[in-house]
Amino acid sequence: MRSRALVLGLIVAIGCGRGDRAPDKPPIAIAVDGGTGGTGAAPVDGGALAGPPDAAAPVAIATVDAAVDAPLATIVDWPVPWPAERERLMLAYRRLHSDPAATDLTITPRMIVLHYTGGHSAKGTHGYFSRTRIEAERATLRKGGEAGVVSHFLVDRDGTIFRLIPETRMGRHAIGVNHAAIGVENVGDGDRYPLTDAQVAANVALIRDLAARFPIERVLGHHEVATLRGTPAYVELVRGYKNEKGDPGPRFMAAVRAGLGDSPLAAPPAPP
Repeated sequence: MRSRALVLGLIVAIGCGRGDRAPDKPPIAIAVDGGTGGTGAAPVDGGALAGPPDAAAPVAIATVDAAVDAPLATIVDWPVPWPAERERLMLAYRRLHSDPAATDLTITPRMIVLHYTGGHSAKGTHGYFSRTRIEAERATLRKGGEAGVVSHFLVDRDGTIFRLIPETRMGRHAIGVNHAAIGVENVGDGDRYPLTDAQVAANVALIRDLAARFPIERVLGHHEVATLRGTPAYVELVRGYKNEKGDPGPRFMAAVRAGLGDSPLAAPPAPP
């Protein structure tokens, strides 16, 4: 029997936040020692694509100590374009970095990596993730392949959860773990646009939902992925291809782990 000790409810307004609007949600209401996050995977506000689908229904109800076999997230599909060229570039990326014999982009998700976007616009991030090729200005990442970056999910500041690509399609969001990781981007950062309570609740609900459907073994912040280097979970075939990230930061991860309660997925990574 599932315990229902604490229920967090959130009702999502129609549409998403405008790129030119200051955040109207308070920062995360939890005090945790540690620094703020650093540069996210997609520090953007812009893009010319249409806005997200309307989402008038409740997005998530996160039961803090519920069993992980209870799907609790309502997900709005907002797919990014995926032309044949992007498929080809992503397959080349996979062969170069993790599996030279790969014939497609299908993965078995075993971890979830949480990020922040570095901006305040869901529309802008969607536009950025819609690019087939990574821009020349990101020279370090471009050395690893031309495929555009993309995460699987995007969580807006009001907690709306958007699915950008299927969970079992390989994305490009975290070096070393793309072959087995679902990426979740949160609109905001650790300074100008602090991540919100609604985003914490939505991440908790989404993690529980994904854990009910896939063999998820761990949940990490992007800044924690480096702790996996030297373990079987981290696969990077290109020597010296790595980076250091600060997003979404210890404070946000502590809030999400508190929401996960006594789930095994609430455990922080072991020090490297």
